[in-house]
Amino acid sequence: MRKVSLVFAGAVLGAGLTGMVTQTRLLTSTSAVAASAEVYRSLNLFGDIFEKIRTDYVEKPDEQKLIEAAINGMISSLDPHSSYLDAKSFRDMDTDMRGQFGGLGIEVTMDDGILKVAKPIRDTPASKAGILTNDIISQIDGQEVKGLSLTQAVEKMRGIINTQVKLKIDRPGKPEPLEFTLTRTTIVVPAVEERVEGDVGYIRIGTFSEQTYEGLRKGIEKVNADIGIDKIKGYVIDLRNNRGGRLDQSVLVSDAFLERGKIVSTRGRNAEETQVFNAKAGDLTKGKPVVVLINGSSASAAEIVAGALQDHKRATIMGTRSFGKGSVQTVIPLAGNGGLRLTTARYYTPSGSSIQAKGITPDVEVLQDIPPELKDKLVENKGEASLKGHLKTGDGKDEQSGSASYVPSDAAKDTQLIAALDQIRGVKKDAAAPAPATEAPKPN
Repeated sequence: MRKVSLVFAGAVLGAGLTGMVTQTRLLTSTSAVAASAEVYRSLNLFGDIFEKIRTDYVEKPDEQKLIEAAINGMISSLDPHSSYLDAKSFRDMDTDMRGQFGGLGIEVTMDDGILKVAKPIRDTPASKAGILTNDIISQIDGQEVKGLSLTQAVEKMRGIINTQVKLKIDRPGKPEPLEFTLTRTTIVVPAVEERVEGDVGYIRIGTFSEQTYEGLRKGIEKVNADIGIDKIKGYVIDLRNNRGGRLDQSVLVSDAFLERGKIVSTRGRNAEETQVFNAKAGDLTKGKPVVVLINGSSASAAEIVAGALQDHKRATIMGTRSFGKGSVQTVIPLAGNGGLRLTTARYYTPSGSSIQAKGITPDVEVLQDIPPELKDKLVENKGEASLKGHLKTGDGKDEQSGSASYVPSDAAKDTQLIAALDQIRGVKKDAAAPAPATEAPKPN
């Protein structure tokens, strides 16, 4: 079974963010054997406690739930991106990889227990009903979202097509909650969307699924045909609110703009987790100017692309500081009983920098204008550095990642997009200001 690494932070109701890996670990040293003896004594203690609960607890417990709770407790002590996937979650993950499922068509994120709409997917029940970016989902079928994990909330909104889901939504600027009754349908998530902005090609990459590179290639071809290869001024690659996905796709997307050089490297405890990915000749944009937009919800695979193009000076990175997730997860199937999603490596940009808990600082910082009525309502994304149990930077530097992640649905009010278009066209405006100088990051 082939190995696919994942780099993601968040969840999407319908994006291919998954892969599989099988691996075998052997104890090969006397120190490992000695350590294992102590470990097995502790496991015997676990078995004794489990048996006592199973036989003497006041009510007969669900033994499978006890075991899964113990597994989840062990994994939750590692980092926020490692998790146990039961059989159902593992099947759902496989559905995600195909990019098609029964659902509502909402990309969602969770921060401090608040379930927020990152983006309604075009031509889905959610978008047709009028659900908007930054809406906060407070109830699903009458159940409070507070107390649910992101995975649990996503599972409640997915289901069999032609069945209904009731959502209660708090919308910034609206004094009363809004209620929606939506009918699930088959959701096919477009990884890439493109359009023409005058003489500039605009390409939004929403996630890094199996279809992302091919979608990017076709998107570039389409805007070239619409504008004319001789007339096009450049390209805006929008990675805002892109929570990540497949490592191999982030490499291919970076390679689409590069002729040569390192794209990303990964380093883990084991030799197979230490890899270097290099670009091959062939720039799909023929060297035209590129601006990459990022914000506080640009994470993981999106940060790999931004970091590679920034280090090679192939693109101008604009927007605000990214999420700061610099780790790679591997999914390990567990003999028909689900799987283990385990953080196995850190990744580094071509210059050798880790963005873990720091994020990528844009070349040109552009703060998005927020309507006055929303300023006190929006929940700011605090980034990887705010997550409990996150991997540390490892270089002794102060941790800081994340930023605002509001993106208006009206392009005419999109300050960051307007600044990117002006950058490509050579127009100078006050909306774009150089980001403050910072010391170059060093590898952990």
